Amino acid sequence: MIKIKKRKFLLLPGDGIGPEVVGEVKKIIFWLNKNKSLDFEIDEDLAGGVSYDKHGTPITDEVFYKALESEAVILGAVGGPKWDNVEFSKKPERALLKLRKELKLFANLRPAICFEQLVEASTLKPEIVSGLDIMIVRELTGGIYFGEPRGIKPIDKGERKGINTHSYTSSEIQRVARVAFDLAKKRKNKVTSCEKSNVMEAGLLWREEVQDLHEKEFKDVKLDHMLADNCAMQLLRNPKQFDVIVTDNLFGDMLSDQASMLTGSLGLLPSASLGAKNKEGQMRAMYEPIHGSAPDIAGKGIANPIATILSFAMALRYSLDLDKEANSLEKAVQDVLNDGLRTKDIISKGKKEVSTSQMGDAIISKLQ
Repeated sequence: MIKIKKRKFLLLPGDGIGPEVVGEVKKIIFWLNKNKSLDFEIDEDLAGGVSYDKHGTPITDEVFYKALESEAVILGAVGGPKWDNVEFSKKPERALLKLRKELKLFANLRPAICFEQLVEASTLKPEIVSGLDIMIVRELTGGIYFGEPRGIKPIDKGERKGINTHSYTSSEIQRVARVAFDLAKKRKNKVTSCEKSNVMEAGLLWREEVQDLHEKEFKDVKLDHMLADNCAMQLLRNPKQFDVIVTDNLFGDMLSDQASMLTGSLGLLPSASLGAKNKEGQMRAMYEPIHGSAPDIAGKGIANPIATILSFAMALRYSLDLDKEANSLEKAVQDVLNDGLRTKDIISKGKKEVSTSQMGDAIISKLQ
């Protein structure tokens, strides 16, 4: 068994703007080590398209073992049109799926928070999104993305058939629901569980297992059940009715992207992918911004690093129990936004546009 090394971060900048935004996190880690007497150890390596270009695979065994022994992985972004025609099993995104699956990162936490300074950036009316603070908990290692059988096969008369299998077990459902209930107890004490129990047996099992866990262990938390398509509509109609949303891999993928755009910019939102804790209380985890690799702006120095920096703040909180440092970093981001500094994706009239590195430097200055 590979032992997790305390306070070791593996940085996987990846493709597109990944190296630029992860570079700002690296600056913050160096600053914390120097000024807060912390002892973070950093390793950095390739994943995604850059790994395929060099090694012919989106992630090498060597890098995977580095991830196994690190307390947390900080990922930038993977993929881009350059690799559109690569064999499916070797596409850059397979590195991400392998890390999630093999590290057993079953719970994906994606907050959707509307910063007060950026309410006008949302496409919805200010009164709908002002003060928005939702946490979506997405099951990450089961469901239709991993179910078997899968594939494309020829059938009669020259036609082909694509197959993906959507399946869940009781234990897979209950372990991610438990994460959602535990989070809700530290927030507004409300969980909304989303599935399609009206048309899918796996959805019916999901509803029954979440309800069973609630009755046995979490009666003090308010639980609602909602069909996933209705949840998509309600996120636009009245998003502030939600606190914690727990849902499966497929619906979580869609609903979390929808919720993120309520806030005005994908460049602001972090995520955490968490595994189960071992006997020592340690867990494997990966943290990443939810934006993509944005190859169209890569290398221009205009990418927004805030989502990646807030992902690192989540790592401080969830992997290292450094709540004070996480709070300080999150406050520094708020302070910079209060000062009117904006990267190109969130610029508005009367605000000052800054580069990727200038935004990172400004956040570090607020930490001081």
